[in-house]
Amino acid sequence: MTVGEDAGQQRVARVVVVDDQTVVREGIVMILGLLPGITVVGSAGDGEEAVAKVAELAPDAVLMDLRMPRCDGVEATRRIRREYPGTQVVVLTTFGDDDSVFPALRAGARGYLTKDAGGEEIVRVVHSVLAGEAGFSPSVQRRLLERLSAPADAETASPPPDGLTARETEVLVKIADGCSNQEIATALHVSTATVKTHINNLFAKAGLKDRAGAVRYAYAHGLVRPPGRSIT
Repeated sequence: MTVGEDAGQQRVARVVVVDDQTVVREGIVMILGLLPGITVVGSAGDGEEAVAKVAELAPDAVLMDLRMPRCDGVEATRRIRREYPGTQVVVLTTFGDDDSVFPALRAGARGYLTKDAGGEEIVRVVHSVLAGEAGFSPSVQRRLLERLSAPADAETASPPPDGLTARETEVLVKIADGCSNQEIATALHVSTATVKTHINNLFAKAGLKDRAGAVRYAYAHGLVRPPGRSIT
C-alpha cells in the first residue's frame, strides 16, 4: 500500500508549519500542498507565534523546528502539549543529536524527523502520530536504540566534568581519538555544523583553546585511555 493510498483512508490532517527560516518554511508548505492526506492551515516563524497559531486554528499537528528566536521549539512543544493537548507535535529539524532529540521528546513531541525527510515520509509520520503511534526518522531511531541498549552501569557512571553533556563528551572522546569534524559527524549521524557547535560548547565549558588541549583534558579526566577509546 502506498502512502497516498494509506492517507486516502484517513481524514486529512490539518497542520501548522513552524520554522524561523522563511525560505525553508515556505518550501515545506509548498511540498506538503502537493501531497494527499495533509493540508497546511497556517505557518509560524518562532515558538511564540506557533503557540498563538495553535490557539487560533486548533490544528491536528504542528511540524516544529527546534532552534528559533524568542521561544525555541522545545518550549513551544511543552506549552502546546500542556495548553492544547488535542494538537500533536512532530519535530522537523536539522538536528538529530541527543541534546536535541531527548529534550523534545520529554517536552511531548510524538514524532521526530530531520530535514532530509521527504514529503511522503512527513505525511506518513504525521498520520502515525495522530493514530496514537510514534514516528521517527531512521537516524533518530538509531539514537533511541543506542540509548536503550546502553550498558546498565552507564546510568551509575560519574557525570562528565565541567557540566559537559553526554554528546559533548562523545565529541571530546572522538577528538582524543584523532577524528576530524567530518569523521565525528559521520560516526554520530549529525552534521558538521552540529559537531562544530558541540566543540565550541565543550571548549567554552572546559576552558580549552585547541584540540591538543582537548586531548590532554580527556586523558586527565579519565574519559579516554590509549589509543583514545572511551572508558566504560
